[in-house]
Amino acid sequence: MKLVCSKANLLNGLQVVSKAVPSKTTMSILECVLLDCSGGMIRLTANDMELGIETIVEGRILEKGIIALDAKIFLEIVRKLPDNDIMISTDANYKATITCEKSKFNIIGKSGDDFAYLPQIEKNDSIIVSQFTLREVIRQTIFSIADNDNNRLMTGELFEINGNELRVVSLDGHRISVRRILLKNTYGNKKVVIPGKTLNEISKILTGDTDQDVFLYFTDKHVLFEFDHTIVVSRLIEGEYFRIDQMLTNDYETKVVIRKKEFLSCIDRATLLVKEGDKKPIIINIIDGSMELKINSAVGSMNEQIDIDKFGRDLMIGFNPKFLIDALRVIEDETVTLHLVNPKAPCIIRNEEQSYLYLILPVNFTTVS
Repeated sequence: MKLVCSKANLLNGLQVVSKAVPSKTTMSILECVLLDCSGGMIRLTANDMELGIETIVEGRILEKGIIALDAKIFLEIVRKLPDNDIMISTDANYKATITCEKSKFNIIGKSGDDFAYLPQIEKNDSIIVSQFTLREVIRQTIFSIADNDNNRLMTGELFEINGNELRVVSLDGHRISVRRILLKNTYGNKKVVIPGKTLNEISKILTGDTDQDVFLYFTDKHVLFEFDHTIVVSRLIEGEYFRIDQMLTNDYETKVVIRKKEFLSCIDRATLLVKEGDKKPIIINIIDGSMELKINSAVGSMNEQIDIDKFGRDLMIGFNPKFLIDALRVIEDETVTLHLVNPKAPCIIRNEEQSYLYLILPVNFTTVS
């Protein structure tokens, strides 16, 4: 095999596929990137058996061939080479020679025959979403997935398609995030749970261009994302997702309309007094025209008042401040509306169209003097 391509193109391709290289594995072939020039294109592939990424790199193929190279070493070599064209050639013993200007590296590869190729997904019906929309929807929900495997369904996000609407849901047992978007076309109903790891990696690869689309294809066990010159194939999380609609309600006893930036800044200031790992709640006292926020920790205490529009009853309630901050940071509106029932019931932050909804469970607290 022999090929020539620019450092920029090769580095970008390696950075994309390396997201599917496992950090720990007992199978050394999975630590490799497959460099495949056998089909007339320079194709890079990585696969950890749960997530696989393939991308095409522009360049010139001088001799066809295929080889698997250690992903970490290959990426670091390319990263540190001069900004010029790179030539890669291999011999019958899977030795790869990487040359750029006056630099020359020799590394030992593996046969491409041993590599775990991506599963073949039939591209029948596709769901089309702009890159910008998909990246934003992931950003606005991904923080609510669980970070452990106690319940695998909580480590993924529900993608639910009904006609021309896509609903994306995440939850971790303490909060729920929901985003609804209108699709360009109408589709049959479908529900799948996509691993959070997959969505995190995709959001890093997407350009966020409003004019560029992502095509999603589904099977019973896999989802395929296709965009630019890249495909991402991921296993789905199997099982029936939680019955979210039974957890959500439009009922409330207290409704608060508040300036988002002011509310977020106040909570952010309060967390200065909370050490990492400390679970001190922020206590919110809602009365006519005013919201008082208090926090009391071993470091000190703070209280601050914010002007609000209140409808309904007065209420005092406590929350984990991080959960409020996570939700408020991804909301683009200048004002947000909080819907509350009592100190033991969840707070729901949503807009009138319900294009977003964030449910946050309260926490118990002792009154701060």
